[in-house]
Amino acid sequence: MNLNKLFLKYCKKNSLEVNPNQIDLIESLNLFYNLNFNKSLFKKIFSKKNSKPGFYLQGDVGVGKTMILDFFYENLKIKKQRLHFNEFMISFHDFVFENKKDKKKIIDQFVNKIKKRYELIYLDEFQVTNIVDAMILGNLFKKIFDENIKVLFSSNVKIIDLYKDGLQRDQFVPFIKIMKTKCNQQKLSIEEDYRKSQRNKNDRFLYPLNETTNFKVNKYFRKITKNISIKEKILTIKGRKFYIKKYYDGISRFHFKDLCAKNLGAEDYIKIAEVCSFIIIENTPNFDHNNSNQQQRFVTLIDILYEKKIPLMISSESQLNLISSSKSLENVFKRTISRLYELTSIKYN
Repeated sequence: MNLNKLFLKYCKKNSLEVNPNQIDLIESLNLFYNLNFNKSLFKKIFSKKNSKPGFYLQGDVGVGKTMILDFFYENLKIKKQRLHFNEFMISFHDFVFENKKDKKKIIDQFVNKIKKRYELIYLDEFQVTNIVDAMILGNLFKKIFDENIKVLFSSNVKIIDLYKDGLQRDQFVPFIKIMKTKCNQQKLSIEEDYRKSQRNKNDRFLYPLNETTNFKVNKYFRKITKNISIKEKILTIKGRKFYIKKYYDGISRFHFKDLCAKNLGAEDYIKIAEVCSFIIIENTPNFDHNNSNQQQRFVTLIDILYEKKIPLMISSESQLNLISSSKSLENVFKRTISRLYELTSIKYN
């Protein structure tokens, strides 16, 4: 596969500027493909010692990691699956729940199920934020790699910095060693965050929280829901009910606290995204250590809405690039801000 040629053609078609660092990355992906999937003489020339089943792409927010891995993924003519990392872990927990009567070797069963269906899985936005997942990942990915399932990862952090400062991190270190051994780790560096470019002028991000902002939100909401009747939407998530009170045939309106001050998680947000085509979130606050739990939920929510391509309107206490963050979430929140530029932009409809 001549990935370089295909990428240049792709960039030209989509009017994208080609960066030398992107070309270097494409060459690394081409090598990963040849070592792992090329059935020709190429594989016989290179020792299996050079082949690693994982490809881990790290880079700052907005540099195009997902765009390039998506391009690579779409050009692979193999059995494959693409998931946001949150979705992948939910699928694992669901599998455990469904097979709770037979928990013996549950990881082996889960991985065998993957192996029967796919040669490669692609996990976008790989991050570890809770102790439950942290304690599982070592055994889970050891089995995945032992079964020679190929894995693509995109992440904002280096492998060595995963779950940094997390509870009982010493028990997480074996997973880091597995990843460093089994993955080709690459970094994509581009100075500009493309999501903050002029073409992503964020006309649907409104601040501060005052009567003028409220008037603009109401005016926009009336415009997009004209001739659509309100109907409460009830979602059932593992026996729990979640009510969307302001639901207009896919257009939903929430107070920030309805989404992030309650005990909700990735699974809930995925269900919400499945029934919404446009979402308004009002009264988004600044963040600090006092509401860091709400901020973590907001980060997860925006990750999922970005993955599902749901356009947003936001009213906020502060200008987008000036929303404060709790210290523990400063780095990951940069990704949230970057994504909000795109989700609230004129072109994102």
